Amino acid sequence: MIKNYKLVKILRNKYFLATVGFILLLLLNDRNSVFDQYEFSKDLKVVKEKHHYYEQEIEKVRKEQLELFSSVKNLEKFAREKYLMKRDNEDIFVMVEE
Repeated sequence: MIKNYKLVKILRNKYFLATVGFILLLLLNDRNSVFDQYEFSKDLKVVKEKHHYYEQEIEKVRKEQLELFSSVKNLEKFAREKYLMKRDNEDIFVMVEE
């Protein structure tokens, strides 16, 4: 009975109630609440994954660029394959599968 009375006395203390209310206010109703922080961390994870992906793609493109501009022969090969370019005295047949 005495333990129960002490618990009730602590729970009715105005400083305890104000502290609990303040903590709940900060955790749930603030601009930086727990829920917002969770959403921010999820968004940060997605952005980091995208950043890593784009860094890898940049490295691939740089390697291709270095290979492409290293010689005229590679440049001509790229133009012929990617953009279907040809010389004036050539005929090109493109086979399209249906």
